[in-house]
Amino acid sequence: MTFNRMLRLIAIAALPAAVFCQNATNVAPIPSDPLEMVTGPIQVVTTPEGRETALKLLTRARSNYALGGAAVAYNLKASFTVNSGGQTQYDGAWEMEQTYVPKQGTRWSATSAAGYTTTQLFLNQIHYGEGTLNIIPLRLHQARSALFGAIATPLYTDRDLIRTSAASFHGLQLTCVLLSGAGNAATPTPGRRWEESEDCIDPQSGLLYLHSLAPGIYEAYDYASAPKLGSHTMPRRVVITEGGKEVMELHVDSLTQLPAADPALFVPTAEMKSNEQGVSMQEARKISKLGRPGRITPNTIIQPVCVFGLITPSGQLIEAHSLQPLDPNSEAAVEAAKRITFPSPTPPGGRPEQRFAFIIEDYVISQ
Repeated sequence: MTFNRMLRLIAIAALPAAVFCQNATNVAPIPSDPLEMVTGPIQVVTTPEGRETALKLLTRARSNYALGGAAVAYNLKASFTVNSGGQTQYDGAWEMEQTYVPKQGTRWSATSAAGYTTTQLFLNQIHYGEGTLNIIPLRLHQARSALFGAIATPLYTDRDLIRTSAASFHGLQLTCVLLSGAGNAATPTPGRRWEESEDCIDPQSGLLYLHSLAPGIYEAYDYASAPKLGSHTMPRRVVITEGGKEVMELHVDSLTQLPAADPALFVPTAEMKSNEQGVSMQEARKISKLGRPGRITPNTIIQPVCVFGLITPSGQLIEAHSLQPLDPNSEAAVEAAKRITFPSPTPPGGRPEQRFAFIIEDYVISQ
């Protein structure tokens, strides 16, 4: 899978009770956040022409990060700092580098000051990897997604919901596209919903400025002194926040077109050849469930909590933490998410796969 498709699909699986709760009762609004752009009027996109326009906007922004589309060799160097307060692994300074040569392959590596290191090769449809673990830590997965696959490729049917809203960000007028699965009410109710992803794009330049797969987690893109490769413009800086707190600041230090690259970079080491294929970063999974059973009445208020983590190739949920840390049900939601049995995302005999998980748990707080 190419890097620009790391978040190719948001698979939404909802338990019947959760669907009933969110459709039949009052759901508390998502918490306010300085980076939540959708706070005003919403338009439901219902016509084929309107859907095509919205999806073209996403496609244009997404293609900007597909550096392989420039059809030239390049080297990208980036650095980032993680400050999760111990909620995820490997806080501190990171360095990351990627070299791509058309018809030859991709090589990328990453090193953490806290002790993690990995090198990955993609050659002739075969992946090789070596390093600390055969798992990409959540924050490294997040950094690579921000640079090479921020916007999920929408594989939505005509039944699935697209809503849009206008927003202003640092003086720019943006169009925000909200996506969610089938079965959600096609109403212009103001404000973003818990089940919606959000991408805010400058319709003039086609650049992505704000990306959020779930309420409480935001990636803000800064293009000041932006590095370019052909028609592709990369952000100079990406700031990632969770629960209103900055957890990562990522910098693209350089992006250089290469006249040639050392062929030795694309020769698998003996360790790579002896290992299983390098781990693949696959689509995010979004799950909705009822966190605490309760009697549902017309006056019921549902307060969701979103837990964010990483599903490993064996199906284990790791680095799980709440995106609403101040909610009184935050700790209970994390513990409940850890008890979920996740099927292994890796197909039998296939390459090891990992993916983000967003578990939205509904709690009955008033009756």
